[in-house]
Amino acid sequence: MNKKIFGTLALAFCLGLTTPVMADAVPGQPVDLTYAAEKTVNSVVYIKVTTNSRERTVEYYDPFEDFFGDFFGNGRSNGGRSQRRYQTPPRHGAGSGVIISKDGYIVTNNHVVEEADELMVKLNDNREFKARIIGMDKNTDLALIKIEGEDLPAISIGNSDNLKLGEWVLAIGNPFSLTSTVTAGIVSAKARTLGANAEGIESFIQTDAAINPGNSGGALVNARGELVGINAMIYSQTGSYAGYGFAIPTSIMNKVVDDLKKYGTVQRALLGITGQDVSIYIDAQKAKGNDVDLGTVTGVYVLEVSADGAAAAADLKAGDVILTIDGKTIDKFGQLQEALVNHRPGDKVTVTYMRDKKKHTATLTLRNIQGTTAMVETVDTDEIGVALRPLSENEKKELNLSHGLVVSAIRDGKMKEAGVTKGIIIMQVNDRKMNTTDDFEQAVKEANMSSDRVLWIRAKTQSGLNRSFTVELADEKAKGKK
Repeated sequence: MNKKIFGTLALAFCLGLTTPVMADAVPGQPVDLTYAAEKTVNSVVYIKVTTNSRERTVEYYDPFEDFFGDFFGNGRSNGGRSQRRYQTPPRHGAGSGVIISKDGYIVTNNHVVEEADELMVKLNDNREFKARIIGMDKNTDLALIKIEGEDLPAISIGNSDNLKLGEWVLAIGNPFSLTSTVTAGIVSAKARTLGANAEGIESFIQTDAAINPGNSGGALVNARGELVGINAMIYSQTGSYAGYGFAIPTSIMNKVVDDLKKYGTVQRALLGITGQDVSIYIDAQKAKGNDVDLGTVTGVYVLEVSADGAAAAADLKAGDVILTIDGKTIDKFGQLQEALVNHRPGDKVTVTYMRDKKKHTATLTLRNIQGTTAMVETVDTDEIGVALRPLSENEKKELNLSHGLVVSAIRDGKMKEAGVTKGIIIMQVNDRKMNTTDDFEQAVKEANMSSDRVLWIRAKTQSGLNRSFTVELADEKAKGKK
């Protein structure tokens, strides 16, 4: 919604900027930012988010139920473990977004809209539109939404790669619901990684422009009035501005937006390694009393190489240091992520790396998370061919079950091919217990983006017999394309 906190990291917003002067300089001010503010403020929108009431199930431990359960004949002694269902209240939140096309495409943060049941977008001229989600990407914390309109005030998109340290930037958004707020600062750092999302793509623009809750999804613009970043995160002990803000650069945003439009999901190309900044590795080794001489003090140190990845196929090994990608210098891990994010599975890249203090060059064919070069497709749960509903309270009592989804209808599709029939009660998919249809949809999404692309289903018949099914989400042609 309006902010998201990871320890001392609060996802809220950021900024980024470029160079000078589009109007007469103001005395005592190094650059006139009025042109950029006036040019871009109408392109930043206020997003109102509504999340409906939901039924949740929590598991808790009750030692008295464990002790007295069978004594009173209720047949519910499960080691004291019980489940309770409750109704969450409706929630309302707010954030910002940036109009990137005249026909109504808007970029915002994933954490602003990921739980939205209803989206309302308010423009700077007070017009309001209902919005729909086109796609979301948790790894970059970006989302693409759409309103229906014509000749909307789309922002000009600049190249974040051209930003320089110390360059002036503006952060535009709606902090604390104060619409159309503009603050100024400079670019403090580039390609910053923070570790806020363990599986995320991080190469932030760091700025000291004042940003606060509600700026999430807003614009970071340069002095020419060009979008160079999407405000996403602040570093703070309190959740409010403390001098450090972070924005997702347009070099990452452009590819994510394009993929969400074309494929509905981001086509992520991977090297197939885990790594860290060389400087971090050297410091860690020195702390252990070890002397380290890699032949370089910059680059990305390779910690591990995936067996089915692009790096392994090109004979890269743990202990190598990646120096360049397609001739672009890689000094730290954030730059490596930013370089790869603009590629898709099947693309070829030239990697220069250091091994035993000697430089080597290899050409790698990038792969997706499944280890193939095929495009990853979204899986619509409707296409799986099954209709599900939660067990009623009466059914739970009769069947002595605490949770489950009943197959209420089935047609041709992957579930039917796997042997699932009408009336089967799905208890668990992969590692997720099935309490609601949302649980099933989430399990399908997670499996589709995993290396296996398989649903491992544990189920019961109406008579209480255990059943198991394996549903493969990948098509045969995709599985064979390496």
